[in-house]
Amino acid sequence: MNLLDLESLHTSGLYTKRPIAIVRGEGARLWDSDGNEYLDCVGGQGAANLGHGNPAVAEAIAAQARALISCPEMFYNDKRAQLMERLVGLAPAGLTRVYLCNSGTEAVEAAFKFAWAATRRRGIVAAMRGFHGRTMGALSATWEKKYREPFEPLVSGFRHIPYNDLAALEAAVGDQTAAVILEVVQGEGGVRPGAPEFLLGAQRLCRERGALLIVDEVQTGFGRTGAMFACQHYGLQPDLLCLAKSLAGGLPMGAVLFGERVGLLPAQIHGSTFGGNPLACAASLAAMDYLEAHHLADHAAELGAWFLARLRQIQSPLIREVRGLGLMVGIELRQKATPYLQALMRQGVLALPAGLTVLRFLPPLVVTQAQLARAADAVEQVLAQPARETAMADF
Repeated sequence: MNLLDLESLHTSGLYTKRPIAIVRGEGARLWDSDGNEYLDCVGGQGAANLGHGNPAVAEAIAAQARALISCPEMFYNDKRAQLMERLVGLAPAGLTRVYLCNSGTEAVEAAFKFAWAATRRRGIVAAMRGFHGRTMGALSATWEKKYREPFEPLVSGFRHIPYNDLAALEAAVGDQTAAVILEVVQGEGGVRPGAPEFLLGAQRLCRERGALLIVDEVQTGFGRTGAMFACQHYGLQPDLLCLAKSLAGGLPMGAVLFGERVGLLPAQIHGSTFGGNPLACAASLAAMDYLEAHHLADHAAELGAWFLARLRQIQSPLIREVRGLGLMVGIELRQKATPYLQALMRQGVLALPAGLTVLRFLPPLVVTQAQLARAADAVEQVLAQPARETAMADF
């Protein structure tokens, strides 16, 4: 029985799988079980910012695994303390406290609970097309119906306004609003950067009306957009900052950073068995070292601008718009994206959808210009001819 059949025999059914088995990676390249090489523009859905097989992260994991893997936060720990200090030093000013968890959706869930505890309000305002996770609170803030409807009724008190519509946000934030949650660049919602006046207006409204601003940087954090955090492009100072994906160099890890408007939280109102474990903390410290030593945020800014310009040169009636920030890039098509993602895969380039009609590119930040040129050439080729629909569902 081959790998695809073996996994299909036992899989949960929750994932639409592409018919390749990835078994090895190096930098921005991946190989399947048949030895075929691919350029990775999926990037672990944003978790592989440092690339695959990063030696610095691998060595840190190996060393820490020999020393200590588990240590719940009922005890102090050296790696956890060092990571908390490091994250506070990297974050926007005013974020002085850190809660460590295991994923982006956990970070969002925690941020909601912290906002409710701090404000004693229950209203949450989120944006249409936003994606914040699939657990029940995070799902309540997520917009897409296919995720929400099977589990309704969801958590009460959530409402959605159009992204980049400051007037709608102003009408929505009231005296019972605990928090506003926004992505700086909507990822699954189509790679849509926020307008400065909208994001800064959201911050102003929260300050004026006693609500907290939660910025979801689960996908945009750690150099992806050309800055350490995307909110730094706009001078935003969030009250709570949600992080995950590439935080620990590919190991599962999430975090919420917060400051004085939340304050020191009451003991026992939240927690995590695995959150802040020494293994993930050691990996994260190595990832931060590598990210800064190799100037990957600057690299993402430079190559992202080049990649956007190259994609905008493609002449195709299928393209509606090319947009993005740093190495978070989307091509909105006039047709469904799935056939073109399949065609790109046959060309040896792996990319993501962002909604029904957007091709999304999240290459590791260690990608080279030559590799991005290969991706752009493949895009140009597949958009020059009609893609054939296959039996594979959207992915």
